[in-house]
Amino acid sequence: MRGQDRKAAIAAYKERKGVVGIYLVRCLATGEVWVGQSPNLDTVQNRIRFTLRFGSNTHRGLQKAWRDHGEEGLAFEIVETLADEESTYVRNAVLKERAAHWRSTLGAEAI
Repeated sequence: MRGQDRKAAIAAYKERKGVVGIYLVRCLATGEVWVGQSPNLDTVQNRIRFTLRFGSNTHRGLQKAWRDHGEEGLAFEIVETLADEESTYVRNAVLKERAAHWRSTLGAEAI
């Protein structure tokens, strides 16, 4: 039974849906803001921190802010959550439009 429980738990984990939405990273020292979008807000913060820790984040400005001010100098915020669309195409289009809105509103750069 134990093996079946583990398989069921793994299957349930893979099938769970993440929270779709828009997030930002703010440099507390400079006020710089970067806005991104994700189909899974539950995992994006860890992904960004991981790439920043290893110096592999593709956004030079964000990587520089991390290097200059450290992890404590950056704040991660969820700015908007969206309903998950049935269609991946529609979901991605809505994410793109909402991220552009927030970048414009906040004077932010894209992640």
